[in-house]
Amino acid sequence: MAQDPWLLTPGPLTTSMTVKQAMLHDWGSRDAGFIAVNDRMRQRLVAMIGGEGTFSTVPMQGSGTFAVEAMIGTFIGPKDKLLILINGAYGKRIEKICQVAKRACATLEWAEDMPVDPNLVKLALARDPAITHVAVVHCETTSGVLNPVAEVAQVVADAGKKLLIDAMSAFGAIELDSRKVPFDAVAASSNKCIEGVPGLGFVLCRVSALQQTQGNAHALTLDLFDQWQNIEKTKQYRFTPPIHCIVAFDQALNEHEAEGGVAGRGGRYRNNCKILVDGMRRLGFETLLPDHLQAPIIVTFHMPADPNFQFQVFYDKLKDRNFVIYPGKLTVADSFRIGCIGRLGETEMKAFLGVVADVLKEMNVKSGAPARKAAE
Repeated sequence: MAQDPWLLTPGPLTTSMTVKQAMLHDWGSRDAGFIAVNDRMRQRLVAMIGGEGTFSTVPMQGSGTFAVEAMIGTFIGPKDKLLILINGAYGKRIEKICQVAKRACATLEWAEDMPVDPNLVKLALARDPAITHVAVVHCETTSGVLNPVAEVAQVVADAGKKLLIDAMSAFGAIELDSRKVPFDAVAASSNKCIEGVPGLGFVLCRVSALQQTQGNAHALTLDLFDQWQNIEKTKQYRFTPPIHCIVAFDQALNEHEAEGGVAGRGGRYRNNCKILVDGMRRLGFETLLPDHLQAPIIVTFHMPADPNFQFQVFYDKLKDRNFVIYPGKLTVADSFRIGCIGRLGETEMKAFLGVVADVLKEMNVKSGAPARKAAE
């Protein structure tokens, strides 16, 4: 049997053998054993943000975007207005969700290689008193930029507004403490930094805020209030849960805890990121972001200027050697992306760099330097 490729992507990502093995068994969705797994999962996620007693985990079948849409549709009522902070594709997706759900929204937009600016958020809130909520992406994987969520949260709280966070690619590796950072809800999923498999999104909701959302949701299946009420009362999902995904997620949470929680997982990813960036720079590649803006999740690199470099050939040759990377998603620069997350460590990152060097030599690419570097 061929070895699975190493996924240097923002998710789905490489999982441990023990997470995979957790999916080999069948469970009844109403079985006491599965109910216990689900309860444990919900409690552990709340503990990860220091939200015991004030937050509740509302799981949502589907990918992370299902959870984000459920969060927006449930917390933003027909009379509310959302200010969306956009510096990449995932902020734009929240705007699209609002348009489809027919929810009032305004936007503040930055270039994809820039973090959001809390001072501009403050000015926007002062200008438009109709705004009730603000949405921000914690780590915008379009570029890999880390947004200043704590500073934004303080500005939003000072203005008397409510914050919603898309922490899809940061949750579990970058600290988000609800006792220090005021927010009403944060959405994430099973297949990112906790290293589970795709199929489950979840929203950690401030209970006092969630209680005010009854009747807001624009879709039956995406109603967090109704899902929460049903699970609290009956321990059951309203509709069939992704059982194998959830038991694998429970195992992934065991491994996350064993690694030292958010600090331990984030530490490994930061080391992966440093090895990757240092090694790619030695080959001439240039990162889109300066180091102080770079989250240790996914790194965007400029395309090389060498005329022999063709991204599809580069991608295919890496894949032939069992490494999968990601195309770029930027409008500001021709680029590609390499992830630092998943069940990867120093050994795999160094092996990847060796493969990149071999592939460049095979392609007769002398340097990974981008066009502006080549022209200097």
